[in-house]
Amino acid sequence: MEASEIQAVRADWLVTPTEHGTAVLRNATIYWGKSGKIIAIESVDSDRSPSINAVLSEEANRDIAVLDLGAAILCPGLVNAHCHAAMTLMRGAADDLPLMDWLQKRIWPMEGELVDPTFVRVGTTLAAAEMLLGGTTTCADMYFYPEDAARAFVSMGMRAQLAMPVIEFPTRYASDADRYLALALEARDALKGEALLSFALGPHAPYTVSDATFQRVVAYAAELGLPIHTHLQETATEVDESLAKHGERPTKRMERLGVLSPDFVGAHGVHLNAEDIARLAKNAGNIVHCPSSNLKLASGIAPITALTKAGVNVAIGTDGAASNNRLDMFEEMRLAALLAKVQANDASAFPAEAAFRAATLGGAKALNLSKMIGSLEIGKQADMIAVSCDAIGMNPMFDPVSHLVYVASRADVIHTWVAGNACVIDRALARNAHQRLTDARLQMAEFSDRVSTLRRA
Repeated sequence: MEASEIQAVRADWLVTPTEHGTAVLRNATIYWGKSGKIIAIESVDSDRSPSINAVLSEEANRDIAVLDLGAAILCPGLVNAHCHAAMTLMRGAADDLPLMDWLQKRIWPMEGELVDPTFVRVGTTLAAAEMLLGGTTTCADMYFYPEDAARAFVSMGMRAQLAMPVIEFPTRYASDADRYLALALEARDALKGEALLSFALGPHAPYTVSDATFQRVVAYAAELGLPIHTHLQETATEVDESLAKHGERPTKRMERLGVLSPDFVGAHGVHLNAEDIARLAKNAGNIVHCPSSNLKLASGIAPITALTKAGVNVAIGTDGAASNNRLDMFEEMRLAALLAKVQANDASAFPAEAAFRAATLGGAKALNLSKMIGSLEIGKQADMIAVSCDAIGMNPMFDPVSHLVYVASRADVIHTWVAGNACVIDRALARNAHQRLTDARLQMAEFSDRVSTLRRA
């Protein structure tokens, strides 16, 4: 391997989740190759990985230019495990409303008027830029026109899992559940060669998808090896209506229909009781905690401490900018840790290490991508970020993990890499991504005017 094919970055700290905890290394350097895979990690706390000697001669080793970031923390890129990226174009358009009013009186009517392939491409481009600048390298996106969303993510150099939507009622995208499923399979077939993309089936929610459609989703997911990503028990009303209509709670219904499995991703999970949690644990399902959205819509606080104690994998997501209104995973990490303490009346509940894990390896596990991303390990992709420690508000620092969760903000992210490619350099988007963002911002104005008109109607 030629030295020119190898890149390296050094920082005062490296923090990464592991299978058994969290590793914190001082004076650490990461090396990665042309494939984007990490080939070596060295620090004063661990000897140089033997694998680097197999790919580098001493002469080549001397020729590698190491980017020295000094007072910074290297860590895995954050995984936003539940988002509706294109809804960035509706940021602030439906504020201060409970979920069902938000959906039925504002969002669904707006989507009926606005959402088309251009809307999705522009909104997703804006969202990807916001996330990359804020240290998020992977997003699980659930929205209409997934092919257009996918191409926007790829053009920005961001990793994404497309949870392709399935719902019973007609939209501009599809007429019925059969058509949604057909379009989902077409999108997956068209895009499966893209290295930055993975796929899931995204039945919207138990209250918008029939038993028959869920059973078809389960069959297709099993055949194609796809996760199933759905909203789950976000509100108390959803649970009450399920009991009235089906005679059982949504989680029990999902188990009866064969939806629950290690490949199941339930977004929100706010109103889960002990029985629901036990079912999720028994089936090794995953829950994505979206604290800001759940607070803003007054849906409640997900019982993540109880979920974690039961062995359920917990990830973190932002939801869409129409209900959050930020795509800021640093804020979500901090809120997840703080809310859990109040909910449990226990200051030790869901500590910084747990929140950091949920935002990185927990998200990767939920999306079935943990063999590729979620931690900084030899053989995994170099999806990583550098967080500056220069700001006065970042000092002094006694525990880098605690600082990442309780102190750092997305403004402290100085570099972002996806598959070893620099997407953010010195707090600015790389050239190609910056140009695409500029183009998208020009088109944003038209949609902003149309949203404003609909809000006044």
